[in-house]
Amino acid sequence: MTTPRNTRRTRGIVWAIVGGAVLLIGILAIILASLFSGGGTPAPEETTPPDSTPTTEPTEPSTDEFVDASVADKGWVPEPITTDAETYVRATLAAASTFDTQLSTRAEWLTYLDTWFTPDIRYTSEKDRASDMQASQLELRQGVVLPEAEWDSLANEDGRVTAAVTGDVEFAEVPDDASGDMRIGTADVVLTYTRSDGTGGETSYDDTVRVSVQVLCGEGSVPTPDTTQQEGDCKVVRYFSGSLEP
Repeated sequence: MTTPRNTRRTRGIVWAIVGGAVLLIGILAIILASLFSGGGTPAPEETTPPDSTPTTEPTEPSTDEFVDASVADKGWVPEPITTDAETYVRATLAAASTFDTQLSTRAEWLTYLDTWFTPDIRYTSEKDRASDMQASQLELRQGVVLPEAEWDSLANEDGRVTAAVTGDVEFAEVPDDASGDMRIGTADVVLTYTRSDGTGGETSYDDTVRVSVQVLCGEGSVPTPDTTQQEGDCKVVRYFSGSLEP
């Protein structure tokens, strides 16, 4: 015969077992829910740290090497953009004798050479500066470049001339130049003439001349409009009809 005490003990054991089973079932349900819910919520994506190397372009614009490099297609010397007097003088002396009669007219070539000029800063008034520059451009036409009759003769033989400075450039100071930015450069220039020989070929010969030019490389130089040339870059003030020995 079962006593009340034994009956209560048996019931406690049963309830403990039932309670433990319920607890296990709850834990299992939580685990399963966690496992199955993991596929529904995407894991956070790993972000890539920003590249420490700047990718933007430089803010300062690059400077062109020439005012207009395309003029070489016409047989001319491109004007360099530089503040170096020797580099510029070599180019100016070559430009005054480099052309191709089959690619341009003499007037077109001289108009191009005019763009190299800037007023002489020793003159204080704009009127005097403009007048002096016009006189310098006239001197270029009348006493420096190949005369028109010789151009025409060369053109009849499909001729061209290339010029290059050989040796050193000798510099002299410009009188009454308070700025110190103007220089006179003198050098030997070798002119290579090329003509048709009349039989479908060509013949060439050299001629050497000594030429001088005055340039301004500093404050006050007037850049060619609509180009990247800036004030302070070298410009031509005057060509001389002969050489000025330092």
